Amino acid sequence: MAADEEKSIQEELSLLILLADRIIKSAQEAESSKPDCSELAKQTAQLAHLLRSTVRLASSTQSLYEPPLRRIASDLFKHLDRALALARKCKHSGVLRQVFSITTTADFRKLYNLLESSIADIKWLLSIFDSESGTNLSLPPIASNDPILAWVWSYVAAVQMGQLRDRIDAASELASLARDGDRNKKIIVDEGGIGPLLRLLKEGASPEAQVAAATALYNIGTDQESVRIIASKLAVPIVLQILGDSPMRVQVTVVNLVARMAEMDGGVQEELGRENVVRPLVTILAMDVALDDPKGQSDSGAPPSIHSVIQIKKEMTRSSFGNSFSSSDGSSRGGNHRKEKEVESPEVKLRLKIGCSAALWKLARGSVLNSRKITETKALLCLAKLIEKERGELRDNCMMTVMELAAVAESNTDLRRSAFRPNSPAARAVLDQLLGLLKDESSGALLVPAIRSIGSLARTFPAKETRIIGPLVAQLGHRNADVATEAAIALWKFVSPENYNRVEHSKTILEFDGVPRLIKLLRSNDRSQKHELVLLCYLALNVGNSKALEQARALNIIEGAARSVVAQHPELRELFARAIHHLTLYQVGAHPHRQPYAP
Repeated sequence: MAADEEKSIQEELSLLILLADRIIKSAQEAESSKPDCSELAKQTAQLAHLLRSTVRLASSTQSLYEPPLRRIASDLFKHLDRALALARKCKHSGVLRQVFSITTTADFRKLYNLLESSIADIKWLLSIFDSESGTNLSLPPIASNDPILAWVWSYVAAVQMGQLRDRIDAASELASLARDGDRNKKIIVDEGGIGPLLRLLKEGASPEAQVAAATALYNIGTDQESVRIIASKLAVPIVLQILGDSPMRVQVTVVNLVARMAEMDGGVQEELGRENVVRPLVTILAMDVALDDPKGQSDSGAPPSIHSVIQIKKEMTRSSFGNSFSSSDGSSRGGNHRKEKEVESPEVKLRLKIGCSAALWKLARGSVLNSRKITETKALLCLAKLIEKERGELRDNCMMTVMELAAVAESNTDLRRSAFRPNSPAARAVLDQLLGLLKDESSGALLVPAIRSIGSLARTFPAKETRIIGPLVAQLGHRNADVATEAAIALWKFVSPENYNRVEHSKTILEFDGVPRLIKLLRSNDRSQKHELVLLCYLALNVGNSKALEQARALNIIEGAARSVVAQHPELRELFARAIHHLTLYQVGAHPHRQPYAP
């Protein structure tokens, strides 16, 4: 950090005033160019007066917006330093006076222009600091070539120092500027706009002010760097406070901000999880959703004990609006907006739920911490209910959340066993919805995440789970090639070496005529057939002696495709070689001295 940036703004201004006083004294003592020095002293005196006004303002203002003041002060220091050197030259007399007279006339003219610009800059600065005058959109000389910079300074100053109406309007203008381009966002961040917006959001002066601030932060946070800066200004505790106790229309903008922050940076995503932003999101998402188990059964399938019933009631009490969140002073704040929530329009409630579902989706993506926190709540049951009853964006987001949770569970054994164990009512509810989509849904937008979810959970299903294999096999014939390929990927996870029940699952695929469907898909799909061929290879390894594979001429198909696929995916070389060798042993008519495949 530079030395001048380490000084307080009052110290910087005081140094400028001292420098101005020296210039005035030197100009008054001049032996040459007296008219020019007189004008210099006059301009400098005007600057000194403005600087003293600025010092008084800085000393009496608790939250002074400093970036434009520091920029102007830095330029002014250079101008005054130049003026002092010139004034001192004018003290010379005799021969030296004649030497300097030619150059000083031109120098004075340049200096006058610089000082006039500085005077205009400081006047402009004082005007944007005047909370009574509103936002000043005129251009100071220092930003004459960059209007956006002047506007950002003016708007941020208004957000930080203005009256409430001006703060709201300025935050809305910053939101608009940020939406218009990446350069604008960078200027807002570089000029210290994040802190004032977060303070406006936290203070809760009015819902309109909070919405404007959150919208501006959302529009700014479109890349990793800006999101990290937002988080570094303690945004997460502010977000938690608002999700706990704010009108719904404010929460709508804040949950969108949470989703954006979680999406843009993995570190911030984890921070949101550590601070447990998941719980309020799930609580909001579960509004008006009946989450009680109709069978009254615990996860183990046994009747609940008295102790477990008491614990469930306590948990439901903690997670309800009105008791779930506390303010920093420990007082309950959750009830402040309860009545407002009850009478809020269905449209706002829907937007809030859509935002919460998107935030949970982004929080879950690739994060074991967040996925565990989500599944430790009633989220899975809530997501299942919403997938069943809702339509549109809310349903899509819930489906994407399930897909991300399942993807994390696929690579984390503990999460898979705790959240998606087969006898869990919540896991069964989710599975029922996934199977319902496989049987009744035609849209790829929902089928793809549903199929991916089932594939990720392939290792959780018992050997005789035919109600899953059948619908997946049927999707191999889907007219949408993406859906069919996803079905092939999911099925090979059921029959891969990592799946303990791979042989039984392979036999089930054959029972549902999976091989003919797979061969038809291979012949009709003109795209990369890697996943379909991997599935065929695994079937060959697990049930290579089956009539279905022999009738489908699986050996010829794998051999015909092997070289081209392995050329693009060398990691599959061994799999293809083993599948071909295995089929060669079982297929009738295969020559015992057949040349082995060597891709």
